[in-house]
Amino acid sequence: MSTTLSKYRSHEGALTGYDLKIAVVVSRFNSLVTEKLLDGCIATLSRHGVDSKNIHVFWVPGAFDIPYMAAKCTKEHHFSAIITLGCVIRGETSHYDFVAGECASGLTQLNRKGKTPVVFGVLTTETLEQALDRVGGKHGHKGADAALAALELANLSTTIEGLEPSPADQKALTYQI
Repeated sequence: MSTTLSKYRSHEGALTGYDLKIAVVVSRFNSLVTEKLLDGCIATLSRHGVDSKNIHVFWVPGAFDIPYMAAKCTKEHHFSAIITLGCVIRGETSHYDFVAGECASGLTQLNRKGKTPVVFGVLTTETLEQALDRVGGKHGHKGADAALAALELANLSTTIEGLEPSPADQKALTYQI
């Protein structure tokens, strides 16, 4: 059975890390969880071929600080992808909402710039138990998931950069000259 989609070229990023340079920005706050996120992330990157010398880990104080360091990584170095790892657990005040929201918003802004893929691996949970369930417990391993997303996006970005311009793009470039 043929689908309409089969008429088009489909692109997916490979899950291989050979020749990729990866930044991992990790929050020290809630380190019981974030260290497990990092362990799963690095194990997955290594298993998929990323050389340990090409994995750069940057520790920041808390989740609110993650967008700053991720932005520095997009400007200062030529990383293939940036993985962000953190854990924000709801407390008794509204502080959780501000930290989680601003962290997500800052990372979304970086992704909109489109220079380097930034993967959101920041857990936002109600309890410590929920967080631990997501670092090797009953809900999988979100550090490993973030690593896989980074590999796929980094490789897909390379694919897009290697595509030939369309005839419309070439025509537009001609008019700009």
